Amino acid sequence: MSSVLDRRALLTSGLAAGAAALGAPALGQQANSTEFESDISSSVQRNVSAFRMLDWRPYFDTLAKGAILCDIQSRALHYWSEDESIYRLFPTSVPLTNDLTRLGRTEVVQKVVAPTWRPTPSMRERNPEWPEVVEGGDPMNPLGPYALYLSWTYYRIHGTHDTRKIGRRSSNGCIGLFNEHITELFGYAEVGTQVLLI
Repeated sequence: MSSVLDRRALLTSGLAAGAAALGAPALGQQANSTEFESDISSSVQRNVSAFRMLDWRPYFDTLAKGAILCDIQSRALHYWSEDESIYRLFPTSVPLTNDLTRLGRTEVVQKVVAPTWRPTPSMRERNPEWPEVVEGGDPMNPLGPYALYLSWTYYRIHGTHDTRKIGRRSSNGCIGLFNEHITELFGYAEVGTQVLLI
């Protein structure tokens, strides 16, 4: 039991330090707290126990153009380069509900620096107070500094200034990463990199 509490304390202090270092609030931080999982204790335990290195072979036939595996249960993103010289494992945020979750195969179709954020029609319906657009580079932009657009409409792998979201069910369908992690992944991934959400 103490090891679970120690991990929880470490995670909590790390997230708080990260949020303090960023300084500027993000749009998501101003949203109602019910948009996050209500019980972080179960999510942390599940995430820590399942956050491990994986072999790409059970998931992909080839590593052509690299491969990204997003595991919704463990809230982790795995990246393998085409020549297998690079493997990275990043914690993520995942969709808030099963209704917002899409699973299956897709690919990176566009890489965008300082992406502009426009809430989807369903997001605006649920949150009419949200702005219609937040330009890239704005500290309130929920997409962070970089985004990998997927072949599925409205789905992205992107950064977030709201570090509380990482490791939790908190997104409207996208996969979110710490800004330093999307910066690294953005450098590795290319248009055509295959993506699998499980």
